[in-house]
Amino acid sequence: MYAKCGSMEDAHRVFNKMPSRDVVTWNAMILGHGKYVFVGNSLVDMYAKCGSMEDAWRVFNKMPSRNVVTWNAMILGHVKCRQGQKSLELFRQMQQEGEGVQPDPVTFVGVLNACASVVALEEGRCTHEQIIQSGWDSAIFVGNSLVDMYAKCGSMEDAKRVFNEMPLRDVVSWNTILGGFAMHGHGKEALTYFEQMCEEGVQPDDITFVCLLSACSHAGLVHEGMCFYASMKEVYMISPTVEHYTCMVDLLGRAGHLEEAENMIKSMPCKLHFATCMALLGACRIHGNVKMGERVAKQFIELDSENAAGYVLLANIYPASGNKHLCEDVEPQRKERDVKRQPGRTWIEVDSKVHTFVVDDQDHPQMVEIHAELKRLSGLMHDAGYVPHTTIVLHDVEEEEKAFHLCHHSEKLAIAFGLLNTAPGTPLRIRKNLRVCEDCHTSTKFISKIIGRTIMVRDVNCFHHFKDGVCSCMDYW
Repeated sequence: MYAKCGSMEDAHRVFNKMPSRDVVTWNAMILGHGKYVFVGNSLVDMYAKCGSMEDAWRVFNKMPSRNVVTWNAMILGHVKCRQGQKSLELFRQMQQEGEGVQPDPVTFVGVLNACASVVALEEGRCTHEQIIQSGWDSAIFVGNSLVDMYAKCGSMEDAKRVFNEMPLRDVVSWNTILGGFAMHGHGKEALTYFEQMCEEGVQPDDITFVCLLSACSHAGLVHEGMCFYASMKEVYMISPTVEHYTCMVDLLGRAGHLEEAENMIKSMPCKLHFATCMALLGACRIHGNVKMGERVAKQFIELDSENAAGYVLLANIYPASGNKHLCEDVEPQRKERDVKRQPGRTWIEVDSKVHTFVVDDQDHPQMVEIHAELKRLSGLMHDAGYVPHTTIVLHDVEEEEKAFHLCHHSEKLAIAFGLLNTAPGTPLRIRKNLRVCEDCHTSTKFISKIIGRTIMVRDVNCFHHFKDGVCSCMDYW
């Protein structure tokens, strides 16, 4: 009765007090648990897919037994909520406390996505080994996730190796490798692989062209990008979406064709998207076109009045064009509209453990050593000619305090931590939840040259490979 009513705690209480049990008793408990797990899994999955992880945890913790479906729902739920580190912790807990529960392909895909989200390359490699041991490496969707993980963790060599060894590849496989090349600015390789894709008879889809246009944009291949855009419509009969228009605006804007980029926005049949505005606004910042920047920023703010990115980029346009005094008007506008700025967050993996930093972080146990390392680096950078970009600090404080604030951005803290805890000469890989600011970009170039390290930073736009004082993005991001 208790089992059929879903009260397994009461069923267990009676069961444990029984002086003797027969097969009927055991069957009642087994069937009761089966029903309870099924209902529990449904609830956990529902809450996780809705992003309500607090409710998912409440059900998860009450379940007397869990199967792989339960664990998968929790792992994927945290990935969806951009809590990759929590997903990895759950996977480890599943292996330690799972009572014989074995990961399945869905588990591995969730874990690989979590590794990609926080640039946990070593954790991803360990997961790859488990996938091979379990025999799931031949599944296309698992292979696609491996390619994606390696690309997003900064190892295109591993991504290409996995891709080339896949026994079967679908359009998602090709899109994933093309997207990896785009993210890393490897435009020529993206074109080579696209030719191979066509030779193998794989039909490109709309996502293929998003990847191609993005690759052309990051590599400065304007002519090639224009040709792909035309063939997409005329040869493959694919109607442009907002993602394609955004890539084209970015392609034209990066090359300095600002009027053409703005006309592209005006010609869009679909609703204006904030990403498209941001692409043009970024181009205005790089090329110092304040008039167009102000116009685009107003469109952006009207479109998404609660997004602080427009205010930040607008404030950065002014000093680049010699109108530093106009920056002072931007921050009060943001505050007047009560627009909250998303806090910067950076992840770095050291010894298979992911460490998280936020701006002005004081919680990390090595913070004293990190601050000392930053002070040492600041002195070395100053001697090498570094000048802080204090104009990007929108707080109304003195220049010295602005410089101090810049020194404690999350990516600088992560880099200092990485330098303290890894062997000399080894590359650093970090992940930033926002666009890398100008000062951090400049600082990282100086650090890569002074310390002699390769530093890979993945922000919301692309991968930055810093080496010998130069960034792969060529200072356009």
